[in-house]
Amino acid sequence: MIYDLIIVGGGPAGVAAAVYASRKRLNTLFLTSEFGGQSVVSENIYNWIGSVSISGADLAKNFKAHVTANAGDMLQIKEGAKVDSISKDGDLFKIKTNSNEEFSTKSLLIATGSGRRKLIAKNADALEHKGITYCASCDGPLFSGADVVVIGGGNAGFESAAQLLAYCNSVTLINRSNEFRADKITVEKLLSNPKMKVIKNVDILEIKGEKFVEGLTYLDKNTNETKELKVTGIFVEIGQIPNTDWVKDLVELDEINRVKIDPWTNRTSVPGIWAAGDCTNILYHQNNIAAGDGVKALEDIYLYLHAK
Repeated sequence: MIYDLIIVGGGPAGVAAAVYASRKRLNTLFLTSEFGGQSVVSENIYNWIGSVSISGADLAKNFKAHVTANAGDMLQIKEGAKVDSISKDGDLFKIKTNSNEEFSTKSLLIATGSGRRKLIAKNADALEHKGITYCASCDGPLFSGADVVVIGGGNAGFESAAQLLAYCNSVTLINRSNEFRADKITVEKLLSNPKMKVIKNVDILEIKGEKFVEGLTYLDKNTNETKELKVTGIFVEIGQIPNTDWVKDLVELDEINRVKIDPWTNRTSVPGIWAAGDCTNILYHQNNIAAGDGVKALEDIYLYLHAK
């Protein structure tokens, strides 16, 4: 079978595109390792339009339910599928999955999102999941009454700190520069909490501890001094790595491996391939934006297929 469209990715971009593809009667295959994207680990999401508050787990369930409700003769779903490779065969694209299945399609939407950037410091690898974690909503309750650190000065870092303040004795946010990237109102609100502290313009040098995190050392770039901080938990929020390795030899990527797209249409450098969401080089990365870009890409895909 040759599909009109294959969508890869079960986050907001891929899910929105899948719903629209079904409604437009495109013969579509939807491939995803899981539903929800990065937000699946969020305890509460307050900016998903139409929901005052929703957990990441519930958002993922809603994504799956919405796609499943539109499944049928024109939309097939393969959950648990991971794409191993993609190649171009004339006007078609061939995709191979981790289960050795191969599919052909006239068009492709890349919506594979991104993953978390790991902390680079001495002993960090050895203590991952032993006090170093990348999910405050998942692991925060385990550190009830403890002194913890959040590394990262963007919105994700401050949002993690906000969650941890509900459990922890103190939360120290460490930022590598003097300026925060988070929204000003978020910064001001959290810094007004007496349990919240910040350390700016530093480099993390080493994570202390043998079986579990006991602290960290950092370089104060203002004074060039090496200092130590005693903590038992380290929550890392230092950015994302696009999940684009499987398409790196086919479409053009930017300097940090995000798929380059035309912002008007979400087209990539290769005719017949579109991309949407956190795997692309758009300026802002949020659920609502990803969903909108998924719809925008699908609209352009539909015109592309029917204009041939």
